[in-house]
Amino acid sequence: MKAVNPEREVVIAGTDTDTFPLLDRYSDYLYAIKGRTPRTIRAYHSDLSRFFRWMVYTGRIKAPPVTTDTRAASTVNPNDPIEGIDIRFINIDDIRQIRLDDMYAFISWLAQNNSRQAASRARRVSSLRGFFNWLHRQQRLIEENPAADLEQPRQMRRLPQYLSLDESRDLLVQAGRQDNQYSERDYCILTLFLNCGLRLSELHGINVSDLRGDTLVVLGKGQKERTIYLNDACVNALEDWLAVRPTENLNDPEALFISRQRNRLSREAIQHLVKKYIRAAGLNTKRYSVHKLRHTAATLMYQYGKVDIRQLQFLLGHESVATTEIYTHINTAELHQAVDSNPLSTQRIEIDRRTAKQS
Repeated sequence: MKAVNPEREVVIAGTDTDTFPLLDRYSDYLYAIKGRTPRTIRAYHSDLSRFFRWMVYTGRIKAPPVTTDTRAASTVNPNDPIEGIDIRFINIDDIRQIRLDDMYAFISWLAQNNSRQAASRARRVSSLRGFFNWLHRQQRLIEENPAADLEQPRQMRRLPQYLSLDESRDLLVQAGRQDNQYSERDYCILTLFLNCGLRLSELHGINVSDLRGDTLVVLGKGQKERTIYLNDACVNALEDWLAVRPTENLNDPEALFISRQRNRLSREAIQHLVKKYIRAAGLNTKRYSVHKLRHTAATLMYQYGKVDIRQLQFLLGHESVATTEIYTHINTAELHQAVDSNPLSTQRIEIDRRTAKQS
């Protein structure tokens, strides 16, 4: 049985005194019915809280007269005027007054202030859609869903940054040169990232029991399990790490990757060690990160392994193949080669200017 990772647990309904009951009930629904992860629930909860604080801040939802309690609950942040606004009083009657125009005004405000990235605003749109859909269809507390026609901000499709094959090898060489108690651990982490295209959360959550011969079971987005097939490099790196991995006095005995304090290696620690080796390899730490190693794995598999896009979709754990398509970018050298391969690429005909003039 899969051991419970304490970081996967979340305290949700009834504990956030800065919001209102309906929002906490929605968090319950996301956790118990939709199977959302604690991290996702916290993100949605934060997005929705911010929307309702903005509604109060702009006067679109009328706040009650200021009392000692509401004054204590409201704290002013000069850098973020809506952060400390009290929304505990909001009820279903207030929510029924919300219109589509209010949501567009909120998204516009985000674009002009502290959320200029379209991807960030798109997540807030998803949060609003989900909440109002729940109120309308599951709870039947509102007759119409004002978010039904709320459109997503248009996002520019940027090509992902990734390491070249030589840069990837240099990164592994740097990890292999280390000589300490956790050298095998660090090398194994980099090997899994570069060969399997794991997300940070997936690698962080791996338990020893998830290893089954030459396969690895990971828990991806939406609490969905998928099986990763391990190549020889991964199997060898795992065997080397397991041979020296501490086994006594562990606070989380099931965790595959252990810290010096005998805890499960944290996400922050994983990010830190990856940055360390990126720097040691002479690469730009501002340009490359843990997620760029995922881009790298996908790119190398697609370019060198001739992997079908559907296979790549499964390997990466993408729900939609459209998400995977961004990894199938082609480098400029291949574009030149493709154009040069045209049978007309060497054809050259001298124009007869006299004939051209007569016509």
